[in-house]
Amino acid sequence: MWSRRRDRAEDAARADAVQAASDLAVHLQGGGSLVPVQADGLALAVGEVAFADVACSAARFYGTGVDYPTPASGYFEDHPTFGRRWVSNGRLDSRRRQEAEDAARPQWRDHSAARVVLTSAGVRLLPVGAREWMPFDHVLLTGVANEPPSVVLSYSTCAPLLLSGPAAPWLGVAVKHLHHSSAY
Repeated sequence: MWSRRRDRAEDAARADAVQAASDLAVHLQGGGSLVPVQADGLALAVGEVAFADVACSAARFYGTGVDYPTPASGYFEDHPTFGRRWVSNGRLDSRRRQEAEDAARPQWRDHSAARVVLTSAGVRLLPVGAREWMPFDHVLLTGVANEPPSVVLSYSTCAPLLLSGPAAPWLGVAVKHLHHSSAY
């Protein structure tokens, strides 16, 4: 019963988020503009203006180097004829190598709750527990994929950024608008 209430609440929040993004898109297409907000704790550059200060879940999409397990697996056997000897376990070694390769493949990593500030220059991300802001500038943006309840921002110099949560669809619309505005 509790899960049904939670699912209904999530569905309602998702619908509200999509509606807010849609309303923002209509507003911006009609010649409207984004309203500046105060972003405490973030030093903005001269002329940089903040338009959103929200909490989201964030992740990055990248692969890593394969870290193969070094010691061979197996066990010691006390054989009546051959005595005590090491018996390797090829199946376990193969499975461990496959798991290491799977773990290294490109995937969404570094999942974290984060504070996200959208500015005229880019997206500023402060993951929970981090001390420094991570900048993602609009001039390096190559694509915005709005997939409610998340948005994927692709950049020319770094791994894609996934932002999810109630504010993500609105952020996707606003980032597209700011990116296209700065391109002219």
